[in-house]
Amino acid sequence: MKPTTRGTLAAVVTGVAATVGAAGPAAAAGTVPVPVPMGGVSKALSMEVPHLGAQLPLLTAGAPDGPRYVTGRLLPDRTLPQLPVYSGLPGLDARAPLPHPLGDDFDHLSVGAPANDLRALTPGLSLDAPLTAPGANTSGLPGPKLPQAGVLAPALQTVGDANLATGPGR
Repeated sequence: MKPTTRGTLAAVVTGVAATVGAAGPAAAAGTVPVPVPMGGVSKALSMEVPHLGAQLPLLTAGAPDGPRYVTGRLLPDRTLPQLPVYSGLPGLDARAPLPHPLGDDFDHLSVGAPANDLRALTPGLSLDAPLTAPGANTSGLPGPKLPQAGVLAPALQTVGDANLATGPGR
């Protein structure tokens, strides 16, 4: 095997090992960091370039609240239960140089928006059959009634925040 092939294979194995090693802590934290490598561009152009990074949230589903049986109804309440979903809003970390028009100095503009928790409930459905429950007055037979249908509204709960700053230097 040629030395260049061995070097390429070693670089690939190292990258895979680093990715697998970082996946465990990222899954425990609920977000996956996504850095945008710009160091090579900075060195190639001999100038300062923006720094970019992000955090992508991992989606986790909770246990649905099951159907509830109600006396007098043939079908349970919440026939199609709502499913809770836990995730987060994506985060952003950006820092860009702002050059002075008359000079070699730089100011900086930075935006920091951390990944925040997001809780949601999917829509649900509540139905009731067009028959009443069997009763003693009707010889154990169900009676007719108007069908009922209801949509359980989805819910979304989060708090978003961000920080925008400018300043001199690095």
